[in-house]
Amino acid sequence: MDKEARNKRQEPGTLILASGSPRRLSLLEEWGAYAVIVDPPGCDEDVEPSLTPEEVVAELAVRKGREVAARRPGQMIVAADTVVALDGVIYGKPVDEADARAMLAALSGRTHTVFTGLYVRFENGNETVSAERADVTFRVITPEMMDWYIATGEPFDKAGAYGAQGHGAALIEFIDGDETCVIGLPMKRLKALLSEVRE
Repeated sequence: MDKEARNKRQEPGTLILASGSPRRLSLLEEWGAYAVIVDPPGCDEDVEPSLTPEEVVAELAVRKGREVAARRPGQMIVAADTVVALDGVIYGKPVDEADARAMLAALSGRTHTVFTGLYVRFENGNETVSAERADVTFRVITPEMMDWYIATGEPFDKAGAYGAQGHGAALIEFIDGDETCVIGLPMKRLKALLSEVRE
């Protein structure tokens, strides 16, 4: 392979992120393997209550990704969806402060599971979806810590009312699994999928 061909191969391609999440964008930008264009979906996120957490995140990731893919034919699409689950209860984004406090109180001092669905649609139209998981153990959240964290405003746009990448890291004692799954985009799985198409 000549120098020009090698350089062309190493140039970043373009990836469409079907999400408005700054955390997902940050993870992709830190990786640096692709130039990222953000195109948030606007699809309905209601799902059947009988679905398991894995089924919920997989279905919503596919729904988001396919909506964006429909208006961007021939481009690579990445979409994701994240929920927190504890004792059979699925926690999405809190609707208000009281909801956020209730979620954090439920998670306090316990181990819960974060599920993130990952959808990829390749340029050739092939698509894949998976549901990744990681277990997160919380410290006991004192009333003072609860008030401080709520005041940061961080809980209100995050599944389970916390962000592992931000101030919410102070609530976490231990993560068993891929931390980026907890943040909202399982990079180990994504890199494995995309490295295959960049070979």
